[in-house]
Amino acid sequence: MSEATVRVAVVQPAPVYFDRDALVERVVEGTEAAAEGGAGLIVFPEAYVGGYPWGLAFATAVGGRKPAGRRLWERYWNTAVDVPGEETERLGEAAAAAGSYLVVGVVERDSTHSRGTLFCTLLYFGPDGTLLGKHRKLKPTAAERLIWGEGDGSTLPVISTPFGRVGGLICWENYMPLARMAMYGKGVDIYLAPTADARERWQATLQHIALEGRCFVIGCNQFVTRDMYPDDLELASELEAWPEVLSRGGSAVYGPLGDLLAGPLWDQEGMLLADLDMSEVTRGKFDFDVVGHYARQDVFRITVDETPRPPVIGPDTPAM
Repeated sequence: MSEATVRVAVVQPAPVYFDRDALVERVVEGTEAAAEGGAGLIVFPEAYVGGYPWGLAFATAVGGRKPAGRRLWERYWNTAVDVPGEETERLGEAAAAAGSYLVVGVVERDSTHSRGTLFCTLLYFGPDGTLLGKHRKLKPTAAERLIWGEGDGSTLPVISTPFGRVGGLICWENYMPLARMAMYGKGVDIYLAPTADARERWQATLQHIALEGRCFVIGCNQFVTRDMYPDDLELASELEAWPEVLSRGGSAVYGPLGDLLAGPLWDQEGMLLADLDMSEVTRGKFDFDVVGHYARQDVFRITVDETPRPPVIGPDTPAM
């Protein structure tokens, strides 16, 4: 396979709630399987290592919190990862063993400042195992704001690879037009959109981004059922109003002209493989280039602030 073509693997796994080591091992095993299938780029879903807690409200309502919710959040915090840390080293080793680029959604602990905040983060590893970059979700959606903080503009990487530039946004960040424009402005060729949105209408979003950015788009989700939560889950009663299937999945790959190349994968764990002809990106921009001849920069311009925004600034303030 030439450098103008890359095989991508989109892994749609099931979670192992509140078991960080088991989640890391599932990524390791999935990465190995994807590499055996010839994948040069391997993608896992939003918040996979650490867990996306579908259905849980953490005993919180407007104006009140209960001790049980604080205990559950502490358990969730204990499942999160430090970046860098032991878990990222293990994930990097998996990428190096595969000789592939690996992108994994994690729940990240703030290990540089308060240690009390969690972030929904996307990690990028190179084929030598190096942690190349991370993206912290800029705007958690709805009840996600109870459990995750907001990232800043300093974590908006686009990674250069032999086959093109790889970057993206997490879940409903992809509904933020200016955030998408920031990605397009960085020349993204393979746009990643890991998500927890399993609605069929999400496919329209993935297809629209492909057409708008004239890039390949990879959507990646999990398959989750209520019985995947542990038997000793405190506040399990919060799940009673939810359906048995909490996330149907819907992972998919779209081409720069909106063609569906793989998936959607529904109602099961699995893996999608797709061969991306990167020359399609160039051909797609013949008639539409959102940050080129279609930009009208004389009328519309945006400014992206990529400055780190730590809450306390001093001579010993650690980097983000």
